[in-house]
Amino acid sequence: MTNSECLERYERYLTDEKKASKNTLSSYMRDIRQFGAYLMAQGESYDSAEEEQLCDYIQTLRTEGKSIATVSRNIASLKNFYVWMKLHGYVEHNPTGKLVPDKATHKLPEILTAQEVELLLAQPECTDRKGYRDRAMLELLYATGIRVSELIGLDVTDVVLSAGIINCRGRNRVRTIPLYPKAVKALKDYVEFIRPEMIASPSERALFVNVSGERMSRQGFWKIVKSYQQKAGIQKDITPHTLRHSFATHLLENGADLHSIQEMLGHADISSTQIYSQLVKKQLKDVYNKAHPRA
Repeated sequence: MTNSECLERYERYLTDEKKASKNTLSSYMRDIRQFGAYLMAQGESYDSAEEEQLCDYIQTLRTEGKSIATVSRNIASLKNFYVWMKLHGYVEHNPTGKLVPDKATHKLPEILTAQEVELLLAQPECTDRKGYRDRAMLELLYATGIRVSELIGLDVTDVVLSAGIINCRGRNRVRTIPLYPKAVKALKDYVEFIRPEMIASPSERALFVNVSGERMSRQGFWKIVKSYQQKAGIQKDITPHTLRHSFATHLLENGADLHSIQEMLGHADISSTQIYSQLVKKQLKDVYNKAHPRA
């Protein structure tokens, strides 16, 4: 079986049987294709690869300076791929047994202070359609802590302005998340007065659309966040996920319990939410070291 045939079958398997999300599918297939190109350069194919070649490939990624997270994801992609290959009889043995992910360094995520959040949210100027839309997007992201994929995946029917909530459709269920009044106001202005003028078609379901009137992309929103970071003069390297981290940390600082934050973030395991406790403890320690006269 050729590499291209193998890729087609594996992609169908991930899509139809595993019901992989778009992001997971994209990452896995990219990793497998890159490994396939590496094999082809050596005159090999997926079904002829041996343990030594896989180990050499992963070492090549490390040598190229790929991050621990990238290398670990590649290992996971290859392991899952070869489990499937063996299960369907395309290989006699799984050659990924010696691949071991690097130990990740537990770097705490970057967050914004409350003052930096206010500064960032104040940047969109409500003087044109783009300003109203961007204000609504940033307010909604900080109000709810939802993922970027969830933000751009929202439909206009997922917003219930009268109740001050959104219904966020995650991987396995719908989360109902409340909105603070400023976020409701920003969304109301956008939904009622701006969005009808921006959508390309009356049948468009997306809550947030680009200048072409179609659903906003991840890349499009990332550029919006970076532009407002620069405009605000904030030195931290802000990504859309920074607002999610800031949302959770600020809630915890102000007395919210971890289980409620877990529910709003959509974490399957409380351990994923506990990282924000570490952030709060680190901030307290930093304040102590700066403020205590004997520190």
